[in-house]
Amino acid sequence: MNKIYKKIISISLSFGMLISICGCGASVSEVQSEGMKRVGSLNVEEEVSYTDDSEKEEVIETVSSSDELCVIRKYPTYYDVTLDYEKGEPDEVGKAYAETILEAVPGFVDSFEPYLHENIRNAFNGRKVNYESLEERIETLVDSLPKEYKAEVTSFAKTISQGEEGYAEDGKLSYIEALTMQIIPDALRPTACSALSLGGEKTVSGKRISIRNLEWNTGSNNQMTEIHAVTHMKKNDKSITTVGVLGLLDIITAVNDDGVMIAILDVGSKEGLPFIYKGKKCYTFEIRYALEHFETAKEAGEYLVGESGDFTWCNNLLCTDAEDAFCCENATKEVAATGKAKSVLRTTDSELMEGLQWDTPDALCIVNTFATKGNQDTFTGDEFNITRFVKYNKWVSEKDKFSISDAKGLMAKEVVDEYIVSNVHNSGNVHTVIIDYDTGKIHVAFTKGDNAEDIPTFLDVGSY
Repeated sequence: MNKIYKKIISISLSFGMLISICGCGASVSEVQSEGMKRVGSLNVEEEVSYTDDSEKEEVIETVSSSDELCVIRKYPTYYDVTLDYEKGEPDEVGKAYAETILEAVPGFVDSFEPYLHENIRNAFNGRKVNYESLEERIETLVDSLPKEYKAEVTSFAKTISQGEEGYAEDGKLSYIEALTMQIIPDALRPTACSALSLGGEKTVSGKRISIRNLEWNTGSNNQMTEIHAVTHMKKNDKSITTVGVLGLLDIITAVNDDGVMIAILDVGSKEGLPFIYKGKKCYTFEIRYALEHFETAKEAGEYLVGESGDFTWCNNLLCTDAEDAFCCENATKEVAATGKAKSVLRTTDSELMEGLQWDTPDALCIVNTFATKGNQDTFTGDEFNITRFVKYNKWVSEKDKFSISDAKGLMAKEVVDEYIVSNVHNSGNVHTVIIDYDTGKIHVAFTKGDNAEDIPTFLDVGSY
């Protein structure tokens, strides 16, 4: 029997406490020695009453750059940023953004600088950090950016660093540190995420609904939850709305003015190959390029799959529009050369790897592994991936049609602060974004503080 199939059967038959105990790594003897104790439900027991509408927060403060190329509006939960590329060159916009952050958010550097160094140490996995090699890595990757993006990020870094140089955890943000913060997913990693796109046959409105969960390290003091940002890159017919972190110019989750939504999900390689950055591209900025230059998800997805050999890491990308939903299963050329992985634009019609079951034809689910037949399998042996995929399959197949309120409800099924189970909406969640292709509205639940809420609050942050 196929290993994935056996794993799915095991999880499906023991969807409650027994799988929870196994998932935390406790032995049978350890469990028996303490006896079975009911410590509370793993599911949210209170009734969840969402509506299709989301709350709108009131602006607390508005700060503009002197040239009005950047406007930052402070809300209780997030910052709303408008960058106006129609009235200024990329380097001018980058400078204006940095200047406005320094004025509007005096504690920005205090939040981001220690967070950045935590990510650097994690990337070196306990080894002594070789800052010289890291600086070469960052400079090489920044040099690979399209000319206008490079001008923007270097101008931002030069302005926000205020003359500081080098890597040093000293409460200041240097030029090289400010460059590093722009390409964390490309140079340092990682993220763990999931996504679901429901086609018109599965929605009450008859229009697509796309959902993405971002799970990311928010810092030892949850610094990143204090600087959530919705950024509007105003560029005529190339305009984009991103959901991410204040100060970042790359793409984590975004939708363009044509409704093309793209979001990053980590995958990685089972081969343990060395990290290569020379001759590579930053996929988070390639996503931005695709959003600016393509009007359909298919065009954007095909472009990104075509470029994937030159990315630094293997990844999945959710790529949807009103009509279609795709997963860009992106393998680097080094991993592809092993014969164990390949780049594929997965659709709802793609044949899945043997033993992997998905019961809803008009819905696409993505977790942190490839899923197409013959591609790299990181379902087998990874309970986190399999469990989330099985849960999504169960929840989606149980309901005939979903409204926006139902889509929100998918994120309010499980108790978040649990470490003995693998949840869809879990303690590592940073934001959940729902795009409603019926109204064009963007609904976002932001995590504040230590953990996401069991029943997250969704905010209406505007329309694409």
